[in-house]
Amino acid sequence: MKIIVQKYGGTSVRDEESRLFAKGHIENAIKEGYKVVVVVSAMGRKGDPYATDTLLSLVNGMKASLSKREQDLLMSVGETISSVIFTNMLLEHGIDAVAYTGAQAGFLTNTDYSSAKIIEMKCDRLMKELEVKDVVVVAGFQGAAKNGDITTIGRGGSDTSAAALGAALQAERVDIFTDVEGIMTADPRIADQARPLSIVSYTEVCNMAYQGAKVIHPRAVEIAMQAKVPIRIRSTYSEGLGTLVTSMNKGSQGSDIRERLVTGIAHVPKITQIKVRAKKDQYNLQAEVFKAMANASISVDFINIYPSGVVYTVSEEMTEHALSILAELGHEPVIERNCAKVSVVGAGINGVPGVAAKIVTALSEKEIAILQSADSHTTIWVLVKEEDLIEAVNSLHYAFQLHEREVQ
Repeated sequence: MKIIVQKYGGTSVRDEESRLFAKGHIENAIKEGYKVVVVVSAMGRKGDPYATDTLLSLVNGMKASLSKREQDLLMSVGETISSVIFTNMLLEHGIDAVAYTGAQAGFLTNTDYSSAKIIEMKCDRLMKELEVKDVVVVAGFQGAAKNGDITTIGRGGSDTSAAALGAALQAERVDIFTDVEGIMTADPRIADQARPLSIVSYTEVCNMAYQGAKVIHPRAVEIAMQAKVPIRIRSTYSEGLGTLVTSMNKGSQGSDIRERLVTGIAHVPKITQIKVRAKKDQYNLQAEVFKAMANASISVDFINIYPSGVVYTVSEEMTEHALSILAELGHEPVIERNCAKVSVVGAGINGVPGVAAKIVTALSEKEIAILQSADSHTTIWVLVKEEDLIEAVNSLHYAFQLHEREVQ
């Protein structure tokens, strides 16, 4: 049995017209001899009736008095509704399909409500269904714990659901359908000359996703990489093949990927830089600050540690909460609001001299101040003022000549 997994995001299932485009891709897969497992997100985005954020707004959003267990009950509804409506559309067009919840599809999770981890996939029932049906439509983003509670697996969970099914079912590939043509060298809304990537490695796309590219969730890429299941990121609204995400050691494809110095430029806007200086004779500042942030469930990023203090960033929405906690500890931090993180990502960066110099030169020529920097084997990050974000992304895109060719 040849199996393919197709995932459709919220914009791809939000209305009848979009769902009909999706139907066309499913029909093509069936004609090619595949059994198709379709993973769907909730329909639309905030403001649309059954989008996850809309459902949360019914109980005052994240300020709800409900426990996370009860919030999961509510948030899982959007995907369940979407799976039934999508299945009905397929049946109306003569496609033999059935709808499953995440639990029915085999997702067994722990009880970390709202960010549950998949601990086992039990897909026997789904496999038997595929023996008699052409399509099984699965509600993404959700599963069930051993105690029977409905759980959700965090933002980007439908991508993760698709990758987990692809791995468990030993699918030929996972197609992630969205409203863009694939992965670009930069956000085309920011970079005028952004170009499509025809092929990237798991590592490259994972790094780009972690650094702000929103085309696919990084956890989904990690699952696919472990199982060696290729991913294609495609547009729902065209027949283009989009971007293939695969291993770096697949013959000539791997060679092409390995030789590429920089894959793309990613960014994260709306963040605040926080600088905290150690008090006299204080040697536990870093432990004190980061423990306090963790206890308050505040995610920190872009961390630089010095003997005299610590510098890190938080999201704009968590700034006031972070500052109040630091004040309780007796600290008077220096803050820089309205910042953005810009990341240069590429598997070829490691060990290559001059990459950092090129970044600094490109930004300094545009008189863009670098507020903070850090690097890893595959990524170099810089923090800039948000007002400089667009020019920073475009200048780095140009500096690494990502505009001059189709990147492969």
